[in-house]
Amino acid sequence: MAQKKDYLKGQFGNNAVSSIIQGIDRDVERGEDVLMLGLGIVMLSSTFAPVAPPSILLPLVALTFALSSGFARMNYHNMERKLLESMAQLEGHEKIILHPIAAVFAEYPMHSLAESFNPLKNLKRTWKSALGGILINPLWMPIFYVMGIQIIEEKNLGILNRAIIGVEQKISSLSSLV
Repeated sequence: MAQKKDYLKGQFGNNAVSSIIQGIDRDVERGEDVLMLGLGIVMLSSTFAPVAPPSILLPLVALTFALSSGFARMNYHNMERKLLESMAQLEGHEKIILHPIAAVFAEYPMHSLAESFNPLKNLKRTWKSALGGILINPLWMPIFYVMGIQIIEEKNLGILNRAIIGVEQKISSLSSLV
């Protein structure tokens, strides 16, 4: 039998909202860690420049950005799915508390990876990466393209993180009143 994936882990009542917030906060940190790992690897790639030609090194940099942003995107979709499944099990007042977090997923939907990596679906990003490739080096075009995806991932995780902090502050202020 397939295990149900949500943030509740069998908890209900007052601990349910806290469990959901802790779970989604942990997943946001995981997404940020994946993006920072990809960026760190790309930053270290210059150490291989003396031994690896640009025709090998630059595609590896683009691949690193693509992998890290792809894993972050899958993590974002999993967070959204787990949050919706968890919220379906909550009562009305608990859903109201979590509404700012769910609103982030509604306001900043992430397209599928197939659509994000399709240059014909992202003409603005394609144009910017082509312009950067013309100005610097044509081998940089794929790097600029996937770097744009990476930046969008970081931006959305930052917005989601701010929403989580806002909900945590709201819960903390409500608990201090009691």
